[in-house]
Amino acid sequence: MSNIEIFLAIGVMTAVNIFTRAFPFIFFKKAELPASLEFIGKYFPAIILTILIFYTLKDIDFSLYPYGIKELGAIFFTIVLHLSLKNYLVSIFLGTIFYMGLVQYL
Repeated sequence: MSNIEIFLAIGVMTAVNIFTRAFPFIFFKKAELPASLEFIGKYFPAIILTILIFYTLKDIDFSLYPYGIKELGAIFFTIVLHLSLKNYLVSIFLGTIFYMGLVQYL
């Protein structure tokens, strides 16, 4: 790539970054959000947790050793974490980190 192409790429990335950060302030000047965004804000964290559970369990053969113990342990950890903290973001991140740690190191 030439220098001009690199500078153009940096310029495009900068413009896109600025636009995505300014988007809510430009298009949602009203005091209340559209119903579709309220729906996403209300239900999306639970949907993400459900997707992560299905992703965790999709390739598990419960008839072979270790019988899905790592995955079920990670799901149990995430459930306990969420019930105690009631924070979707913390539950998603720490549950995912715990699962990846179990899979990588055990």
